[in-house]
Amino acid sequence: MVGARGRFWILIGIVAISGFSQGMLLPLIAIILEQTDVSSSVNGIHATALYIGVLIASPFMEKPMQKYGFKPIILIGGILVFVSLFLFPFWKALWFWFVLRMIVGIGDHMLHFGSQTWITTTVSATSRGKSIALYGLSFALGFSIGPLMTRLLAVNEALPFILSAFLSMSVWAMMFFVRNEWPNQEDDTIQTVSSIGRFLHTIKIAWVALLPGFGYGFLEATLNGVFPVYGLRIGHDVDMIALIIPCFAIGSIILQFPLGALSDRFGRRRILLTALFAGAVCLFGAALLEHSLVALFAFFILSGMFVGSLFSLGVAYMVDLLPTSLLPAGNIMIGIFFSFGSIFGPFVSGILIELFPNVSFFYLVLAVLLLIFGAIYVNKSPGREKSAG
Repeated sequence: MVGARGRFWILIGIVAISGFSQGMLLPLIAIILEQTDVSSSVNGIHATALYIGVLIASPFMEKPMQKYGFKPIILIGGILVFVSLFLFPFWKALWFWFVLRMIVGIGDHMLHFGSQTWITTTVSATSRGKSIALYGLSFALGFSIGPLMTRLLAVNEALPFILSAFLSMSVWAMMFFVRNEWPNQEDDTIQTVSSIGRFLHTIKIAWVALLPGFGYGFLEATLNGVFPVYGLRIGHDVDMIALIIPCFAIGSIILQFPLGALSDRFGRRRILLTALFAGAVCLFGAALLEHSLVALFAFFILSGMFVGSLFSLGVAYMVDLLPTSLLPAGNIMIGIFFSFGSIFGPFVSGILIELFPNVSFFYLVLAVLLLIFGAIYVNKSPGREKSAG
């Protein structure tokens, strides 16, 4: 069995392959459905299946983790992901693919919940931002590579699904070398409260730290699930879109770790506000120059550098604010907020580009970022309470 350090890197690898499968599925299926003349609104609604799966699974994961530990949650999640990926090529039907995407969402959320809670409950307070930034970095790295698989459509439509399934299974197998552990249950008073009670208590304490998760889910699903459709409609070709989409995740890789380190030093709230403002400026530029491929490449990278770290910064902020016994509930809640953003993004932007074809959907993304900026600005929680001691 591997030690704590080896376990950390295996969990990082699990998150990376989860990001890869999500990064591949969103644009891949969006392009396949667009090429078969499925409307953008249906395409957008279909993209929400993965996040509906997350919402379905979320309320039922805290108790099993407390009873059986982290490892079984991660193992079951991995099985759901790679088996579903294998099944995609067998039957090309909208409802069947919707169900498979939902199962991938359940599996991915189990992977994230297990690995995220394991990491957040074991990292030291002084390096929390950097450690969780590595978690976000691994997801972003996988997510940036995933969309490149759309180029394999020219070879065979089944090939991206099969390759992704094999990669997921190979990384998942490393979990057999990790010894199982259980989450901390230090506060008996909180533990005796019902799951709903713990969720409500978590929202009351750390609601502002959950908003970056919503924003990241909105960005990720919209840019990966709807931009391919929008890009095709404004005249860009599939190969260029496949190269543009990963630029957001590549940008997040560049500054993920530095932003995490800066948040350890200057506080989560200050870094979040700076990143949100800079990201909003970049997306405004993308809206103005969306017909230029060079501008889209540049603004996707720049916006990714600033707001591609929203999820990991939000997780670190949440860990700062919550007692350790509420971290499992907090990790579930941030996953739920992420899913709400991921469902809201494709649904609303899919309708927007149908009803207002001459209005850039980048303006919707910009508006969401500014709303989150405003909410964090008016809240004065510094985000370093637990590390301050």
